[in-house]
Parts: sequence; structure tokens; C-alpha cells
Amino acid sequence: MRVQYLRGTVWGRSKEQIRKQIVEGNNAITGRPMMQEVVAILTSPLTAEERDMSVKKMDVGPETYTDTEENLHKLFLDRRYTDFLPITLPTKERVDAMLAQTSHDPNSHLGTMNPGSVAGENWTYTVRHAAIAAVMAGAKPEYFPVILAIGSTGMTAINISDNGFASGAVINGRIRDEIGLNYDVGAIGPFAHANTTIGRAWSLLSINGGNSGKVGTTYMGTVGNPMNLINVIIAENEEESPWEPLSVRRGFNRGDNVVTLLNGWGLLSARNWQVTDWTATPDYPGTVQSIYRLQNPGLFGTMVVLNPSVAGFIAERFKTLEEFEAFVTTPDPNAKPKFAAKPGGDAKPKVEGAAKPGGDAKPKVEGAAKPKVAPKPKVAGNATSQNFAVVVTGSSNNNYWMIGGLGPGQSVQIDPWR
Repeated sequence: MRVQYLRGTVWGRSKEQIRKQIVEGNNAITGRPMMQEVVAILTSPLTAEERDMSVKKMDVGPETYTDTEENLHKLFLDRRYTDFLPITLPTKERVDAMLAQTSHDPNSHLGTMNPGSVAGENWTYTVRHAAIAAVMAGAKPEYFPVILAIGSTGMTAINISDNGFASGAVINGRIRDEIGLNYDVGAIGPFAHANTTIGRAWSLLSINGGNSGKVGTTYMGTVGNPMNLINVIIAENEEESPWEPLSVRRGFNRGDNVVTLLNGWGLLSARNWQVTDWTATPDYPGTVQSIYRLQNPGLFGTMVVLNPSVAGFIAERFKTLEEFEAFVTTPDPNAKPKFAAKPGGDAKPKVEGAAKPGGDAKPKVEGAAKPKVAPKPKVAGNATSQNFAVVVTGSSNNNYWMIGGLGPGQSVQIDPWR
């Protein structure tokens, strides 16, 4: 399919600006009339290359490199194999130690990934490629099954969208303690080796195995997102949560080692929302409901990350998490309609610009079906709605919590990758 790009956005321009700059103007890159280029692209015959729909095998280069440590580090930087932070060089010994943590054939197919758009080709990668990314990230071998489980989904950690989306994961089960994931003080921060390097390995696998993160081609974040470096890796504090873990609510057994992937805008301190209640006796459920109503319907829904103390306050008011979710997601009876019917005609929907993950911004028509963002697994007994999710992590040294536009996608068991 032919695509014509133009510099800048259509969203935000007046009709007169669009007419002058696009309809009657020149392509700012080529200097030729824009509409003549559009017509030519739509009407000229496809080339032989464009008609070729065969799968193209990517050249990953030689199996090994031999040089000094200094030159190898420079090679990885120059060829954009890294996130620009220092890496652990993936020597054969280190990669083999990582591969010893899985029963899977190192050369077996692990996943297929692209940056989320037709602008990027599908790349495939193996278990060995994931081991290389894990070593580069500085991960310990015992973390490798988690990294494989994430890689098996084919979900990129670095989306092409010009909105600069964030990615993340919630990890449940006994493996949290087995590998030292942090779910206490600083749970979501870079204060635990496992959380940090697992998230970084996912980004490095996305760069080198999934054709992601190439600025100007497969990454177009207008201002970028620092979360893309190590992502939002959340180990749930199951022991201090008043509710069942996220994995159980998505159909797994308590104690199962499960990773649930997240995609969206990211997280923000609840203190920074206009409707927040930071009084002596805050109404936490009311604040969550108000924020939910502010950003819904949204592209990713709402995820609230509570520390155990705030979760406890909410649990005192609601018998079950389902009751709390029902309260939060109840439509506002005082909300004004988004649009009204004009006399003598049908209602005209209000169009808002919103970026579809993995591509350029496309207008979203409110009241229409929610666009599909990421594959949703068929889940039995899922108490978490499609538009609202709750996770408990961190410590109780303050009544602090976060909330944002992150949506849970695929949930994958980790143990099959041991």
C-alpha cells in the first residue's frame, strides 16, 4: 500500500492552513506540489519490489566479533545495538550461562516483532538472541525465564508512535522472591537489579530483535519517553494486598509465576491530578473515580497502582475489589453529553486526535468502538475490567499512589520457559 508523508501534523491546523500548506502547497521535503505527488502515488503502477510479498530474511551479521573490549563497545554504540548506556559484552561464556537457565533450543524461534506499524518490517528472533540481549542488559541468568516469557509475546517495549508510548509488566508468583524482584520501598524505581535489568533486556531485544527504537524511522516519539529505557516493571506486593493478585484475577492460580504486559501513556503521581484529594482524611475511592472519569473513554483505559496502606483504606469501604471497580467505572450521571443533535440533522460526533499505537496519529471518534490496541487473552474469572485495572505494590511508609493510562494486554506463564 502506497503512503504519502507530509511534514508536520494535520491535527491542530485550521482548514485555511491545511488548504494553503497542503492542498495548494508544496511538499516541504521534496519541494514538489503536494497534491500532484499524492495523485502520482495513487495512480502509478506498483514496482516489482512493491509487488514482492515474500518474507525477507534479515542479515544479522557474523556469529562472532573479535576485537579489543574498547573497540567492541564502540562497535555496539556506532551500530546502534544499545540504548547508549554501557553494556555487558555478550561473550560466548556469558551467553551460554544465560542459555543454561532454559530447556529450550537456543536456535528455536522465540517471537516475531515489529515497532507496531507498516513503517517497520517484521523481524524474528531466537532464544539465543534473547540471551544476548539479557547479557547486554546486565541481567543475571536466573532472570532469563522472565525475559523469555516477555519475548515470546512479540510485544515491543519501544513503540513507533509519535506520542512516545510507555510499556511495562506486572510480575506475580513465587518467582518474585526467587530472583529478588522488589515490591517494597521504591518498588517501581530502579532500586532492584532484577526489575531494572529485566526491563532493559526487553528494550534491547526490541531494538536488536524487533526493529524498534531507530530514531527517524521506527521510532518517532515527538518528545520521547524516558520509561522506554527500563520500562515500568511492577512486582506485585501480594502479601500485603487486601485483594487477589492481578494474575489470579486474570484466570491463573495463586502462586503461578505470571507476567502481564502493559502498554500506554505511563504513570503519574496521583498528587498531580486536578481532582486529587490531599486533605487530612482523603477520599481515595472518590479521587480514583474522578480521575477515571477525566481520562475515559481513553485509548488504554486506567491503571491505578496503590501502595498497601491506600489499598487498605479502600478495602475498608468496599467488601470486594469488584465492588470498588463497579463504583469507579459507574458513569457520571451529571456528565454533559459529548455532542448533541443539530436541528434537522443527525448528531455530529466530536473528533479528537489520538495516536493509535504503532502508527501516526489518527482521529478518534468518541462514541465509536474502542480501537484494538493489543491482543487481549481470553481470561476466566477476570475481575479487572477492560478499562480499569488495580495493582498493589510498594511499602506503607506514606499514603502514596500512582495512576495513569496503562492497559494490561497479554498474560504469560513464566515456568514453561525454564
